[in-house]
Amino acid sequence: MNADAVREAYESVRAEAGPGVTVVAATKYVPLEEMSVLVAAGIEVVGENRAQDLARKHDAFADAFRWHFIGKLQSNKVKIVNGICELVHSVDTESAARRLTVPALLEVNLAGEVSKSGVDEREIEGYLERFPLIRGLMTMPPFTDDPEASRPIFARLARLARDHGLPELSMGTSQDWRVAVEEGATLIRVGSTLFR
Repeated sequence: MNADAVREAYESVRAEAGPGVTVVAATKYVPLEEMSVLVAAGIEVVGENRAQDLARKHDAFADAFRWHFIGKLQSNKVKIVNGICELVHSVDTESAARRLTVPALLEVNLAGEVSKSGVDEREIEGYLERFPLIRGLMTMPPFTDDPEASRPIFARLARLARDHGLPELSMGTSQDWRVAVEEGATLIRVGSTLFR
């Protein structure tokens, strides 16, 4: 991984996404010893999928980044996340939501895929009533090679966020972030786009 190439890709995504969108560098496949390349490239926000990896990387690079948690959050790992992250993108259980002390996004399963995490859209209101730290919504559409196939899911999540008065929308990954931005994403999670 080359810092100049990562910086160029990162600045390109930021410029195209616009100032209202936070680009979260998804670091699931970035080994600890290569995180220094992200520092050199000027990456500001990183998103980690596993609490143990988050803790190890934070121990080594604490203030170098703003830290987000973007993976499935198990309630027994919430304490780690509370101590490190400014935002959790993936709350989908009451037990995790109850333990959080940092702002979070509620993950909504709009695709209806059993393999996907997330609550049913009919549960959003109940979560918002019980957990005031929820600031927005997140979703993962079915994987596809055609970014346009994700558009209806993103548009629906944006509508749900508006209906509930929520300002934050985390949607879009390396294959479909442009469509997500067009549909109102305020956060995009990109990995392979930056780390080719």
